Amino acid sequence: MANQYPLHTLGVIALSLSLLTPAHAASLTRDNGAVVGDNQHSQTAGPNGPVLLQDVQLIQKLQRFDRERIPERVVHARGAGAYGTFEASADISALTRAKVFAKGSKTPVFVRFSTVIHGLHSPETLRDPRGFATKFYTSEGNWDLVGNNLPVFFIRDAIKFPDMVHSLKPSPETNLQDPNRFFDFFAHQPEATHMLTRLYSDYGIPKGYQYMDGNSVHAWKLVNAQGRYVYVKFHWASRQGQHNLTMQQAAAIQAQDFNHASRELIKAIKHKQYPQWDLYLQVMQPEDMAKLDYNPLDATKIWSGVPEQKVGTMTLNRLPANIFQETEQSAFAPSNLVPGIEPSEDRLLQGRIFAYADTQLHRVGSNGLQLPVNRPLVAVDNNNQDGAMNGGQRQGGVNYEPSRQGSLQQDASARYSQLPLSGSTQQAGISKTLNFRQAGEFYRSLNKQEQANLIANLAADLGRVRNEATRNTMLSYFYKADSGYGQAISKALNANVGEIAKLAAQLHE
Repeated sequence: MANQYPLHTLGVIALSLSLLTPAHAASLTRDNGAVVGDNQHSQTAGPNGPVLLQDVQLIQKLQRFDRERIPERVVHARGAGAYGTFEASADISALTRAKVFAKGSKTPVFVRFSTVIHGLHSPETLRDPRGFATKFYTSEGNWDLVGNNLPVFFIRDAIKFPDMVHSLKPSPETNLQDPNRFFDFFAHQPEATHMLTRLYSDYGIPKGYQYMDGNSVHAWKLVNAQGRYVYVKFHWASRQGQHNLTMQQAAAIQAQDFNHASRELIKAIKHKQYPQWDLYLQVMQPEDMAKLDYNPLDATKIWSGVPEQKVGTMTLNRLPANIFQETEQSAFAPSNLVPGIEPSEDRLLQGRIFAYADTQLHRVGSNGLQLPVNRPLVAVDNNNQDGAMNGGQRQGGVNYEPSRQGSLQQDASARYSQLPLSGSTQQAGISKTLNFRQAGEFYRSLNKQEQANLIANLAADLGRVRNEATRNTMLSYFYKADSGYGQAISKALNANVGEIAKLAAQLHE
């Protein structure tokens, strides 16, 4: 077939492609050698539908990522745990049939606090999100609310999670964490601007585990007895207040005690100064979701202006007797749900639903939920069998269903709610990105000293980035969020503010 373009046009096209494509570029493949068509977006059922299990690139990336470390957790390796009780204080039966929220009910819990990126024996003073994972031993089975202290996250699609963590972990070449690596990654993820702004503020180093809030980050669904669902976000508000450390305070504490957060939690419980958190809900009706100028199922966003309602209080009052058997063998997964609580179509959450349970099967073992810290208080009766370290009590000759000889059968009342779907399968980004506005709103919510600390913290790491294009791209993100914010960091790094402003003007929310 003859060329569709004249030779000079083809030359321009080739030149344009060469500018966009790294030298020596090769096709990205899966482990079987097949070329990957899209490594940026998970396959979804239409623009707003859930992620599809047929996305083999997503599944393989998460499976391989989950198995990179043994036996230490790949993320959230450093942590401390405690037992306690959650008492529901509001009647929200109109929202959910989950019995854990029946007014006046008391549910045993186990909580594991953690840092995300750094290893098992790393200092607890490092700048890092903090995990806030709560296992509710409810009368209907275990429910795991697995979140962080910060209310948003770096990315909005689970297919980028292994890449994000790889960039933040030590280099495979030097075994050193390097801002040149993680800012190289984040320069391609403008939606991370909000999370980075929060992380580099003083909230990035909590004073201790009991002095931080917890957030679900994701939206979830609560489903009532009639099968109607609403979308919700969960927020643990510390009754001890939120208290953080400046970079200088953290350095001083680390020099004396790099276990300070665990030590303070242990000391408080031993002295019967039991930490408490109030649990709040934000509620959004399905029909209101499309009215917003951002996607409320985007994990890089907070629900600005949506009121909270208190639904209960958690008190931690008992320490583990054995750290390994309880804190380290505790296995949390967002897929551990009970009737009345379901996942939303959040693309990051959809990947976590698979990945967390999968990594626990790999890390703790196929029968890890039989361990005391993970075992439900209710009877477990199914046809899952055998596997290493199986201490279960499965009996009888019928290990399948349906059967006229067996007694197990499904319960239609526990079926998932129904989500209307339209459109075709796709691999594309969300339409309402709004990558920068909330980062600017958070920056402006800080006082002058907190803003100055944020600038100094960011400049300390961003100033180590050698690649000028990467550094300027990051500066343009912060400038787009708030011009004063971007100017302050640019000046701290002796960057050309005018050039940064021009780059920012080319960005779209």
